[in-house]
Amino acid sequence: MQDSIMSDLRTTRRALLGKMTTGIGSMALASLLNSPTGHAALPHLPQRASRGGALDPLHFASKAKRVIFLCMAGGMSHLETFDYKPKLAEMHGQPMPDSFTTGQPIAQLQGKQLTCFAPQHPFREEGESGQLISTVFPNLGEVADELCIVRSAKTEQINHDPAHTFMNTGTQISGRPSMGSWLTYGLGTESQNLPGFVVLTSEGGGQGQPIAARQWHSGFLPSRFQGVPFHAKGDPVLYVGDPAGYSRSRQKDVVEAVNSLNTIFDETVDDPEIATRISQYELAFRMQSSVPQLMDISDETPATLEMYGTPGADGSFAANCLLARRLAERGVRFIQLYHRGWDHHGGVKNGVAVTAKLVDRGTAALIKDLKQRGMLDETLIVFTGEFGRTPMAQGDGRDHHIKGFSMALCGGGIKPGISYGATDELGYNATENVFHVHDLHATMLHLLGIDHERFTIRYRGRDFRLTDVHGNVVQPILA
Repeated sequence: MQDSIMSDLRTTRRALLGKMTTGIGSMALASLLNSPTGHAALPHLPQRASRGGALDPLHFASKAKRVIFLCMAGGMSHLETFDYKPKLAEMHGQPMPDSFTTGQPIAQLQGKQLTCFAPQHPFREEGESGQLISTVFPNLGEVADELCIVRSAKTEQINHDPAHTFMNTGTQISGRPSMGSWLTYGLGTESQNLPGFVVLTSEGGGQGQPIAARQWHSGFLPSRFQGVPFHAKGDPVLYVGDPAGYSRSRQKDVVEAVNSLNTIFDETVDDPEIATRISQYELAFRMQSSVPQLMDISDETPATLEMYGTPGADGSFAANCLLARRLAERGVRFIQLYHRGWDHHGGVKNGVAVTAKLVDRGTAALIKDLKQRGMLDETLIVFTGEFGRTPMAQGDGRDHHIKGFSMALCGGGIKPGISYGATDELGYNATENVFHVHDLHATMLHLLGIDHERFTIRYRGRDFRLTDVHGNVVQPILA
């Protein structure tokens, strides 16, 4: 009898709070599901706290509201795209000087004869800024005056998956929050009907290395901040539509049954993820209306579709760029596009040309489209691979390279029409204004109004941040 009384005393407060929390979620869902028009009730719902950010107010005024991160997955060769190296062309076929490579991390070329391999495509000056850009990017050349080309990027992981992990989370250790999760946690999202962090993938032009879902995971942050993969072809989100014969009243029954089970579970384990489940059920219901509207591009003009070079929803990178603009318009905070096709260990000349053609037009169209809609100034665009490629030959291709590579940034407070940093004469080491991945993260957070050193989360006795104990805001590239 005494044990029973003590048990009741121990659970009363937790059970009360749990039931109150779940009850609020149930009432919100009931309001949705009992509405005669279903989705018509959505705009009148009060904003849930979970859609707001943890940083209120921001550390300082922001220049950007959102990020569109274009990842050239596989390791885009800087030597065929953004980093012109005439000296490397002169030394084609000659041994790579030992002074560059002795004791340096090399992936598949370790222990092999290292031979200089000339750039495989010509470069030309583009725009009034005269930026040197490879001819494989004719459309990006048209927007050269919007770009800040960083030629001194550096990372720390030489194989694909850990390099993506480092680029996304600032550490090689799996399980930490991705940058998109950090941002949606800190800033929230302006959209009540779509996730704050959306991921899109495309493929073509070269070996398509797999991309693990943990690259957009929320780590130790609540799971509502993880990225949500959308599909550019077919159903954009699996199971977002109702099956034939499935009514709103039946959906209500299912949701109420799940909430009842969640309540029982919460009383037992006091799991904070229960609140996330309730929130995500509500978001999922909203998405049944918002996602079809997002994918319906009948409101796009023929000129816009021609600019992107896609009819939309065809699985291409260009279609994903168009979708990224539509997501940005709807308040999504972090939009990440992966194009898998840049892993050119062999046939780098043709491989880069083919892959570049698949991403060039869509990227340039996205920049032009955002600018003409007055959105570029508040949207930070990042265009980068997880690393670069070696100046040394691997047959007629290039190996992975982490000591120096290139990326392009634009919009969102970035100074346009400039180049920053440099590699040595052979394109091996970043030697001038080294731009580490931690610096990219610090600068990105700064543009969004966040001090990267103050944006920390206490977890298991330690303060964590996206930049760990590193990173500097790179002021020279800021407008």
